[in-house]
Amino acid sequence: MDLIKRISRQFEDSVATKQRALESLAAPIAAAVEAMTQSLLANGKIMACGNGGSAADAQHFAAELLNRFEMERPPLAAIALTTDTSTLTSIANDYDYVQVFSKQVRALGQAGDVLLAISTSGNSPSVVDAIEAAHEREVRVVALTGKNGGKMAGLLGPDDIHICVPSDRTARIQEVHLLVLHCLCDGIDCLLLGVEE
Repeated sequence: MDLIKRISRQFEDSVATKQRALESLAAPIAAAVEAMTQSLLANGKIMACGNGGSAADAQHFAAELLNRFEMERPPLAAIALTTDTSTLTSIANDYDYVQVFSKQVRALGQAGDVLLAISTSGNSPSVVDAIEAAHEREVRVVALTGKNGGKMAGLLGPDDIHICVPSDRTARIQEVHLLVLHCLCDGIDCLLLGVEE
């Protein structure tokens, strides 16, 4: 096996996926930046959830907002719903794993907040349930998916935003998701700080 050739193909495929994604995702990413910034300026918060790699992305995103991204600024209100093991395990044990995020959204979500719902397939039952809870609480949803958006795509309302990576490969979708999260952080900082470029 030629590992160098195989590794090169991974890089080339990742670059090609990102190029395709740029054409379809720039507008919804910009809309998500504006929605999140409006929420933060109105004393709202951003909640993020997902499973597995998407849970790590939710935590990464919340940390970049709470602490800092690339520019110095005050901390921003963001919470990853994936981090409190006592809450997660008690809900999963006493009720059902499907409710691990939705119960938190119902408890913490307020009208004007934003839920960043992350799922590479768009079919994660716990994330689908969180979207339904967000709608009950008048929380706007930004869905970050791939593979045509799955069940999540059909749940989104007219005020929600869908950022769907044009790929069927989980690794490629996750790579673009990370880039999208960095675009969101950068855009929020630029709008809040009045940066022109």
